[in-house]
Amino acid sequence: MWYKESVFYQVYTLNFCGAPQYNDGTVVHRIKRINDFVNYYQELGIKAIYFNPVFSSDSHGYDTRDYQKIDERLGTNDDFKEVCQNLHDHGIKVVLDGVFNHVGRGFFAFQDVKEHRYNSQYKDWFKIDFHGNSNYDDGFWYEGWEGHYELVKLNLENPEVQHYLLDCVSQWIREFDIDGLRLDVAYSLPRWFMAMLKDHCRNIKDDFFLLGEVLGDNAGYMFSEGHLDSITDYPGFKGLWSSFNSLNMFEMAHTIKRSYGEMYKGQSLLTFVDNHDVTRIASQLTDLDKLPLIYGMLFSLPGIPCLYYGSEWSQTGKKEQGSDNSLRPEYEKPMPNELTKYIQKLISLRNEYPALQIGRYQELALTNKQFVFERTYEDQRIIIALNLDEEDYYLHFNANAGRAIELMSGKEHDFGGGSKLLPKSIQYWLIND
Repeated sequence: MWYKESVFYQVYTLNFCGAPQYNDGTVVHRIKRINDFVNYYQELGIKAIYFNPVFSSDSHGYDTRDYQKIDERLGTNDDFKEVCQNLHDHGIKVVLDGVFNHVGRGFFAFQDVKEHRYNSQYKDWFKIDFHGNSNYDDGFWYEGWEGHYELVKLNLENPEVQHYLLDCVSQWIREFDIDGLRLDVAYSLPRWFMAMLKDHCRNIKDDFFLLGEVLGDNAGYMFSEGHLDSITDYPGFKGLWSSFNSLNMFEMAHTIKRSYGEMYKGQSLLTFVDNHDVTRIASQLTDLDKLPLIYGMLFSLPGIPCLYYGSEWSQTGKKEQGSDNSLRPEYEKPMPNELTKYIQKLISLRNEYPALQIGRYQELALTNKQFVFERTYEDQRIIIALNLDEEDYYLHFNANAGRAIELMSGKEHDFGGGSKLLPKSIQYWLIND
């Protein structure tokens, strides 16, 4: 499937486009700004864009007002249709955020309940107790998502709600030709609902991609019962930055074995070093000299790698109590630098070599500061060697090979006398025996 071979790129759409915090209904055609970045995405080697919420909402996008039209702060459906067509013309797939667990208080059906109470045709779309009261003094109680009462939980057991959401997804595929969905808080969604959604989407588009947001691990049911194609790899995310900061590659190696050797055999998880909910990697690493190296790992380890917009330019940003705005800046134009060029090279290698996309993983050598493994697909073998030490490191391991080409530099390598790992480096050796 295309998604296993793709490098994803995540955009927090509202903030990226400079939208105001709250939606007053004024239509401004900000989403067209994406068109100014499409050539850059293509040159970077991106094969899929994942957009955080784009549909009409009260504030941050996850508090939906209307699933059938683009947020007024971003523009119109025609604007977004144009953007999607442009991305597709450049060979880039489009994946949207599917927020189906809850809606905003401005959602049309909830507004109808506020107005008509018992007589509302939508009262069973939510979990409501007319004998209670809400934090907003509505005169009735309703279930909010995890205590956030600006997010009104949908009653997915209601067939009318199911039909409404599935019809909206059909519209997105028909109108925008989207290629996939990331299911927000998938861990809160019923398994049967995810499976129903998967069947619905695949009946319309047979290579449609469904990704689930999972914060922990041991979520194999997302594949077996929810029928999802991938889930977010938060254990892998933590393993990457933590092992780099603590100089303990045993942590990362253990995480990979647990995920791909035990819990998720045969699956591909969405891997990342940061996203819209966590501290940027340039603010997370204690040694910024290792920033290129962590991307070298991201694009060589098993999984489907996803870049968070701006991090390839060394964008900083720390997770703060009460606000994530520092993680979600506005950009008017691409701002590439030396890190971007390095990442572009890494992506080009991954796009070129199937072994880096879907190859079998095998650990070859491991110390606190060194990690060597190989990816193998058919007759293609690539050995990846990481050295976090500030000194050269000489390593002997069974490469079962004589000579190779180091793909980043183009230099030849001879395994006969052992392998010299340069200080703070990652090397990709293509076996050419």
